[in-house]
Amino acid sequence: MRLLRFTYHMAVLLLVAMAVASCANIGNPEGGPRDYTPPVMLRSNPAPGAVNFKGKKVEIYFDEIVNIKDQTTRVVVSPAPKEQPAIRAQGKKITVEFQEDLLPGTTYVIDFTDAIEDNNEANVLDGFSFAFSTGDHVDSLQVSGIVLRASDLEPMRNVLVGLHSNLDDSAFTTLPLERVSRTNSFGQFTLRNIAPGDYHIFALRDADGDYKMARSEDIAFLDRVIVPSTQEYASQDTVFTFDHKVDTIVSATHTEFLPNDLLLSLFNEDYRSLYFKKNERLGNNKLLTLFSAPMPEMPTARALSPQPMLDEWYKLETREAQDSLVYWLTDSTMIKADTIKLEMTYWRTADNDSLELKTDTLTYAMPRNNSTRKQEEKAAKEREKNLKELAKLQEKLDKQRRDGKDTTDVAIELSGLRDMLKEKPVVLNLTTCTGTVEITDSLFIKADSPIERIDMSGIHLEKMNSDSTWTPVEVPTMVQASPWDVFRYVAPKRLEQNTDYRLTIDSLAVTSIYGIACDTIKTKFKVKSEEEYANLHVNCLGFEGSKAFAMLLDKNGRTLRKVDVLEQYADFYDLLPDVYYVMMVLDANGNGRWDTGNYSQHLQPEEVFYYHNPIKLKKFSDITLTWNIYDVAVDKQKPDAIRKIHPEERNTKLKKNDNKKKTDDEEDEDEFNSNGFMNNSTYSGNKYDDVKRGVVR
Repeated sequence: MRLLRFTYHMAVLLLVAMAVASCANIGNPEGGPRDYTPPVMLRSNPAPGAVNFKGKKVEIYFDEIVNIKDQTTRVVVSPAPKEQPAIRAQGKKITVEFQEDLLPGTTYVIDFTDAIEDNNEANVLDGFSFAFSTGDHVDSLQVSGIVLRASDLEPMRNVLVGLHSNLDDSAFTTLPLERVSRTNSFGQFTLRNIAPGDYHIFALRDADGDYKMARSEDIAFLDRVIVPSTQEYASQDTVFTFDHKVDTIVSATHTEFLPNDLLLSLFNEDYRSLYFKKNERLGNNKLLTLFSAPMPEMPTARALSPQPMLDEWYKLETREAQDSLVYWLTDSTMIKADTIKLEMTYWRTADNDSLELKTDTLTYAMPRNNSTRKQEEKAAKEREKNLKELAKLQEKLDKQRRDGKDTTDVAIELSGLRDMLKEKPVVLNLTTCTGTVEITDSLFIKADSPIERIDMSGIHLEKMNSDSTWTPVEVPTMVQASPWDVFRYVAPKRLEQNTDYRLTIDSLAVTSIYGIACDTIKTKFKVKSEEEYANLHVNCLGFEGSKAFAMLLDKNGRTLRKVDVLEQYADFYDLLPDVYYVMMVLDANGNGRWDTGNYSQHLQPEEVFYYHNPIKLKKFSDITLTWNIYDVAVDKQKPDAIRKIHPEERNTKLKKNDNKKKTDDEEDEDEFNSNGFMNNSTYSGNKYDDVKRGVVR
C-alpha cells in the first residue's frame, strides 16, 4: 500500500515538473540562420522527362511551401494550348491542369522562368522548367541568349522568346511561336527541349497573347537560321589535402548546348495608324488640332466661318514630332467669333495601310463653362456699377463747382475711379539673358506670344572693358530658335567668355503677331570663364568606315549633347565639372538620329553602345580617352547608375554568416559567373568574330 502511495505521489510530482517545464518554454523557438536556398523539387507526376503521357494534370512537389509570382506574365507552356491551363500553388505542390487534349507525339515544356519562390524568404527558383512527352521520346536540345532594348541596351524582362521551324517570313505574323520561353529579370532566356532542325528565333512583347507579331508590338529577330547543337568539352578540378597539397585531379566531360550567345535587340517599328484625333479651342485666339502620328506633310486649313478679313489669318505652332498643331489666330473677326469652322485636308491611313487624303469640317467652339460665365457676368455687373458711380460723382463734382464749394475730395475719388475703369495697357512680355550665363549660351529673346517682328536697331548690346567702360557690340540679326518654336529667337553669335554685358531692348523693338509691342527692358549679365569648364575627347575605335554619332549623358541618363564622330573622335567642349556618360549610335543611314528596325524589310535597328565607366570631369581639364566599342560585353556596357531597369534582388546565394562583412579582397559573386553573358569576355551576339579577337569559349 505504501509502495502504491509512493508511486502515486512520484507520478504526480513528475507530471507537475513536466507542466512547469512546458510552461517555461512557451514562445517561439530561437531563430536559426536565414534561408537563402530556393525551393528544391522532390518528385512529380508524371516524372521529369516522362514519355507517352496520357493525362491532363501535372503535379510537382517541392521541399517547402512555394508560391507562383505573376504567373500570367512569367509562366509559358509550349506548344501553346488554345486555352491556358490552370496553374495553382498549394502548399508544397504546384499543379498544372490542361483544359484540352494534348497533341500526340509532342514534347511539352512548362517554363516557369523565375515565377517560383519559397513562401517564407521569397527565394526564387530561377530558370525552372518541366518537360514531358506525349510520344515515345523527349526532345532535348536548347538555345540561350539575351534580349536587350535596342535603343538603350536595357535588359528586357518577361519578354516572350520563341522559335519557328517554318522559315517563311510570314510565319511570325500568321502562326503562333512553336517553342517558347520568357526572359528573366536580367533579360536572359533559355529555350529547352527543342527538336533537331533549322529555326528562326524571335522575341515578342505579346500584348494580345496570340504568340504572333502585330505591327504595334515590340519585337526582335535574327535574319540567320539557327541550328541547335551540342558539343563536348573537358574540365579538370583539383582536390587538395588539408595541408594544401594536391590530392587528386578529377577530369570530367560536359555537354554544351549551342548557340548560347544569341543577342536579340528588341524594338518597336513605331508604326501608328495616322488619323485625326481631336480638335479643341484653347482660348479665343488658339485652335488645337491633334493627330495620332507624325504627318508626312502639313495639312491645309481653310476658314469657312466666319470669313477672315486677312489672307494670313494664323501663325502656326507645331511640335517637333509634327503631330500637334496650334493655330494662333491673327484675324480679329475670327478671334471674336464664338464658333469657328475650318475645312481641313490631311493625310490618314486607309484600310490597306496606305495613306490617303481626307477632308473634314472641324468646329472650334469657345470653351465657356458655368464658372467662366459667372465670372464674366460678375465682372460686367461690377463695371456697370462703377460706371453709374462715376456718373454720380461727376454730377456731384459739377454741382459743387456751381455752388462754389471745395471739390478736392470728390475730384480725388473721381480720378481713382476713372483709373480703375481705364483699360490697362497691354505689353509683350519678354525674357532674355540675365545674371550669370553659360559660355555655350547665345543671346536670346523669348516672348509670351508668337513673335512677328524684331527691329534690330532697337537691340543694343554693350560689353565692359578692363577700364570699366562700355563698348557697343554688334548684334547679328536674330533668328527663330527652331522651326517649330515661334516664341524664341536667338542671335547666331558666340558671346565672349569671362565678360560682362549690358543689354537694352527699346520699347516697340519686338512685336507679336497681334501688334502688341514690348516695353523698354534693361538687363546685365556675365558670361562664365573658360577656366570653369572642361573638354572631353573620345577616341572611338572598332567601327572604322561607319558613320556614327556620340551623345553625352548626365547622371540621370538624359542627353545633353550630340556630336558626329569625325576621324574617330567625338569632341565635347565647354562642359561643366560633373559626372558624365557617353553613348554611341552607328548611324547606318547617316541621318543623324537613331532609327528603329523593320521586320518586313529585314532591317535591324541601328546599333547602340555605351562607354562602360562614368567620366568625371574637373574644372579647366582637357581629357582624352580611348574607347573600343567591342571591348566590353554588350550586356555589361551600360553603367548601373543610368540603368532604368534593374534586375530584381534575389536570395539565391548561400551566405556563411548573415552578419559577416566582406573583407577587402572579397568580390561580389557574379550570379551568372561571367563578366559578360555566357562566360565570354566579349559578347558577340553572332555579329563579331570573337575568335580573331582572342576570345576563348
